[in-house]
Amino acid sequence: MARRVMVVDDSFFARKILKDILNKNGYEVIGEAENGQVAISKYSELNPDLVTMDMTMPEVDGMAALKSILAIDQDARIIMISAMGQRTIVSEALVAGAKCFVVKPYNSETVINAVERALSGALKR
Repeated sequence: MARRVMVVDDSFFARKILKDILNKNGYEVIGEAENGQVAISKYSELNPDLVTMDMTMPEVDGMAALKSILAIDQDARIIMISAMGQRTIVSEALVAGAKCFVVKPYNSETVINAVERALSGALKR
């Protein structure tokens, strides 16, 4: 069974790149969101195995969305993705509950390695 992923990024182009990487590697992208507010509402509806979450987005940013989704489902598996790779931001995301942090620009191998690390272990159901 393919692992089900929701892709969250305010950039259509970034979502397309991530979807292509995930699809080519056997993952099923079951939904996408253009900001954290949409991601929070879609999470409960879609119940994905994994979420890729951009940090910088309008309305609700990735960090706030991460915390809100984890409040809904403490077992949520979320990978944060950002061009901001400063140690404090990475650390804050991981302490808040992100499973991995991927710094832009990324390549297919980096994304898939992070996805596999985040999904290692039992599925959350």
